[in-house]
Amino acid sequence: MIGMMNAPDTASADAPHEGKDAVLIIDDEKPLLEVYAVALSPHFDVSTATSTKEADLILRQKKFKVVVSDHLMPGGNGMNLLVRVREEYPEMQRVLVTAYMKPEMLLRSVNEAALFRYLLKPISLAELVKVVQEAIRLHDQNIRAAATG
Repeated sequence: MIGMMNAPDTASADAPHEGKDAVLIIDDEKPLLEVYAVALSPHFDVSTATSTKEADLILRQKKFKVVVSDHLMPGGNGMNLLVRVREEYPEMQRVLVTAYMKPEMLLRSVNEAALFRYLLKPISLAELVKVVQEAIRLHDQNIRAAATG
């Protein structure tokens, strides 16, 4: 019930967030998702999703500079989502949050998802904010370079 009450707030109209860079966060653990959103909201226009299916719908409705996704979730895998994001929205920076990074997953994160960064749980909120800020800077540099070159 609480999650449903909070859902409209995170996906509310863009007006209060004008001028802020858009970030999408995906995690099936709602309390963790809310903590991430609260930490990032002062700096960014944050949208949240609790599944890869929900994230796919949100990605079609709005442009994001960065997507931060948990890896293991029921009904979908964050790495697979980030691979699709790379294919459909190549300018969007991708960050994976995971409790562990196996060597084969690390290889896939580089080769297929072209991650900006991965964060191992538990992550510090200060590190999350810093990584998203750096990812947005890279996104903007890439857009400027594409426009001039």
